[in-house]
Amino acid sequence: MGLSTLSEISNLWQRILEGLSKDLDKMVFDAFLKDSYIYSIEGDKIIVGCNSDLSENVLNEQYKDPIVVRVNKETGSNFTVVFVNSEKLKNKNATELVNKSEYKFFNNIKLDQQFTFDSFVVGPSNREASQAALIAASNPGKFYNPLFIYGGSGLGKTHLLNAIGNYVKERQPTTKILYVTAQDFIYQYIDYANSANKDESLSKFIKSFDMLLLDDVQMMKDKKKTLEFFFDIYQYLLQNHKQIVLTSDRLPSELDGIDARLVSRFMDGLTVQIERPSSEMCQDILKKKIIDAGLDVDEFDPEVIVFVADKFKSSIRELNGALNRIIFIKNLRHADHIDINLTCEALANLINVSDAHSKVNEQKILNVVSNYFNISVNQMTGKLKTGQIANARHVAIYLMRNLLNISLKQIGELFSNRDHTTIMHSVSKVEELLKNDQQTKIAINEIKNRLKA
Repeated sequence: MGLSTLSEISNLWQRILEGLSKDLDKMVFDAFLKDSYIYSIEGDKIIVGCNSDLSENVLNEQYKDPIVVRVNKETGSNFTVVFVNSEKLKNKNATELVNKSEYKFFNNIKLDQQFTFDSFVVGPSNREASQAALIAASNPGKFYNPLFIYGGSGLGKTHLLNAIGNYVKERQPTTKILYVTAQDFIYQYIDYANSANKDESLSKFIKSFDMLLLDDVQMMKDKKKTLEFFFDIYQYLLQNHKQIVLTSDRLPSELDGIDARLVSRFMDGLTVQIERPSSEMCQDILKKKIIDAGLDVDEFDPEVIVFVADKFKSSIRELNGALNRIIFIKNLRHADHIDINLTCEALANLINVSDAHSKVNEQKILNVVSNYFNISVNQMTGKLKTGQIANARHVAIYLMRNLLNISLKQIGELFSNRDHTTIMHSVSKVEELLKNDQQTKIAINEIKNRLKA
């Protein structure tokens, strides 16, 4: 994009500001951006003058991403933007100031703005972790410091870590937040340690942050020099009441290859676990992700939701990948509805889909029986033992046992984890009723006909 006159540059910035006034919170815009201006354009950098050191810090560290998006939308180019206090620009060379104002470390590490508390589906398996994360985000450095979140891969630890950062960033924009993976922390330390030019201390840089969000701390295993370096930073941040949140795939006490003094300090705060979600919770997560993808849950057969959630309940990350694959095939086929056949086609290379129709039938039996007896599926699979509900439950269990190739234990899991003797009791009860009770015979025959349809 060619800008040859001061007038063109001024007009460009006014258009950008008009857009940013809609993109950003009004208080933030008025306080930090309203009277800013383009000082110069040097290569692919736009240097913008602002009204104070605070504005310089806030705009460079908290709001640069949405500003750059707006700038490049208006210019059709690929500029970076650097804010500098106007008072500094009066006395010094702009290029020198820009170089000093840009981070020398962790340049490519940013919070994922899609990971928020609102987009995190809460259930029994992650409720404590979610609540602890929200408290730490609401009161940084005051409670639960450090907060240590552990659990298997793909269960939402990274989501919560980013949610904490995004929550604080939105409510306290001047708070300096460093989100980094342990692997990137190691790489950055090695680069720094091997560099001939150490004009800026990595330790001093990290200590300048108000919050450290460190993902997958178990990756620091046996990295002796990195751990020594990290211990000094950790101690400083903790002593100065700066919030630390760590994630790991295991308990602190199970972190082999990590200094004992660090492990003991990890355990000083609060340790919470994210467990593997139930199939029901995975269904809720899947529905939320479908809506977030701009689709309607009604576009998916109920059997598809149940099947996919059950197949990928061990990893929310894999669940999301499966959904993306299904949506891709849906668009490729120009399908306006997603049934089990399209789902199996989409997931054939990811999992064994041979039992798909078995899974479909489990849910179909639940749906048809509950509809026949005019009760909800949750009532039928729950703990209530009132006449109509108990009768429907017996019938559903009997049909699953006789029509599907699944074990008593599997059936029991569908009905609030009832044991195999309870399941056998239901089967026997219906078998006895079928000998003499006409209503039971009619019900079973009618439900079987509906299942065939």
